[in-house]
Formats: sequence, structure tokens, C-alpha cells
Amino acid sequence: MAKAELKTKETTASVGAFIDKQPEGVAADCRTLIKLMKKATGEEPKMWGASMVGFGRYHYKGKSGREGEWMVTGFSPRKTALSLYILMGFEKEAALMKELGKHTTGVGCLYIKQLSDVDIKLLEDLIVKGVKAMEEQRVR
Repeated sequence: MAKAELKTKETTASVGAFIDKQPEGVAADCRTLIKLMKKATGEEPKMWGASMVGFGRYHYKGKSGREGEWMVTGFSPRKTALSLYILMGFEKEAALMKELGKHTTGVGCLYIKQLSDVDIKLLEDLIVKGVKAMEEQRVR
């Protein structure tokens, strides 16, 4: 099957300009996330679409045969929370998740209102584990 065309793709837009447009507290949290994710991936941040900051790339192929490329990890400052894209399956880290702090999860997403709601060291551990889980699928 041919690669599916995703609407959200890596762009050449400025990550710094995007972060600078965020409210002050959100921008500070975004800068912290950039440091954590850059350290975990060894990659520079890139804009994905108009509102996602991603690090690295990997190729995926779904059960349906659909293929595409996506960020290894990333985040997006949404209206109600910071959405962190950590694609490893949070159930594998149940103990860590219990200790993390105030958050919710979705499939591959961790939602945090602000970084002060969570233990930053545990968040960093979670990001590193997520990146390691994706390492076999990376495209550079």
C-alpha cells in the first residue's frame, strides 16, 4: 500500500518564533521541554504542522498497511494543556506514572496543565524511555 499522506508534516517554520507567541508561563514550560527532548533524542526541534514541536523522525507501518513518518517525541502547547507525544505505551510504566504527578493520558499522549504539576526528573525518565522504545524505527 502507498504511504498515507498525513496532514501534519515536518516544516521549516521557526520553533523559536512559535514558542515566543505563547503566553509567558507556557513559553517557559515549552523551553524546558525542548531541553529535555533535545537531550533525550540528540535532535534539534522542528515544527510539525503549525503547532507541534517534534524531535527526530521514524517510519511506521500500521496493521492496515498504511505507512508514514512521524516524530520520535514532541509536544504541543494546547489551550487546556501541554500535549506531550511519548509513543511507548504508558501502561508499561505504571509505577512511574503513579508517581509522576497531576496528568492525564491518551493513546501516545501525556497531558499536563503545567510542568510544575509533575516531577520533572520522572518526566525526563519517561521521555528517555519513550525515545528508547522508538529507537529501532528511527529515520535520520
